[in-house]
Amino acid sequence: MYWCETDTPVGRLLLAGDAAALRLVHFQSGPHPVRPPPQWREDGVPFARTLAQLGEYFGGARRSFRLRLAPQGTTFQLAVWQALRSIPFGQTVSYAELARRLGNARGARAVGLANGANPLPIIVPCHRVIGADGSLTGFGGGLYIKRALLSLEGAACVADLFSAHQCSPSAPADAAGRDSRVSGT
Repeated sequence: MYWCETDTPVGRLLLAGDAAALRLVHFQSGPHPVRPPPQWREDGVPFARTLAQLGEYFGGARRSFRLRLAPQGTTFQLAVWQALRSIPFGQTVSYAELARRLGNARGARAVGLANGANPLPIIVPCHRVIGADGSLTGFGGGLYIKRALLSLEGAACVADLFSAHQCSPSAPADAAGRDSRVSGT
């Protein structure tokens, strides 16, 4: 397994994978940085394409990633992670809506757990999943990073559990004052 670290606008990221595919993206600036095991080899060369695409994403020139990925998880987790990749850049869906799309309308909590176990955040855009009320809920890198990623993508305004609901001037609000562009239930 190879690894490297890179600085981004949302903090330091650790990338890990083998010669065939990317297996892990981890927020090193968070409370639980990953310490690569001794058998992993530090080498940025296998991540040249990933680093270039991350640079394009953060620079506003890339809306999706075209990388070989090899996440490890259960069959259900893999299905959720695949579904995450179908959420368009700059859009959000609720956990309940994602569960419905997967054929399990009552599976919002299970989807949330799988979303939280995503080993490839940013690349597999788990940050695009929000609460049914439009709130930002849970994110391994922290809610401030989730908000920053959604802002970078120009996503409809969302609230988080700790602050008043705030909309940007360009976000139309519905009768209840919520951003009408936030999709989901």
